[in-house]
Amino acid sequence: MSMLDLEITKLYYSIGEVSEMFDVNASLIRFWEKEFSIIKPKKNKKGNRLFTAKDIENLRKIYDLVKVKGFTLDGAKAQLKSKSDLTSSPSDVIAKLEAIKSELIVLKKEI
Repeated sequence: MSMLDLEITKLYYSIGEVSEMFDVNASLIRFWEKEFSIIKPKKNKKGNRLFTAKDIENLRKIYDLVKVKGFTLDGAKAQLKSKSDLTSSPSDVIAKLEAIKSELIVLKKEI
C-alpha cells in the first residue's frame, strides 16, 4: 500500500508505522521533525513519538516536495510557508484572486 492510498484510521501512529507508510528510515522522520516546525508529534511518558493524522498529512506534503518534486529543504520550507500564507485568510485569497482577475481583464482588452 503506498502512502497516497493510505487511510488514516488510528488516532496516533508510532514512528515505525509512519516510516513504513513513507518507506523511509525512522531517522529521516526524526530529521524532518527537527527541520520542519509543522511536524509536532506528541510524546508519551517513555518519550516515544506519537504522530497524529495532521502530522502525517504534513509529512506527506514534505515527502512530496522533497522526494517527489526534488525540492531542497530550504525550498520545501519556503513552499510550505507560501502555501500556508495563501490559505491563512479566505479574504486574502479572494483579494489576490480579484487582483489577478483585474489583470486578466486588462490583458484581454489589449488583445
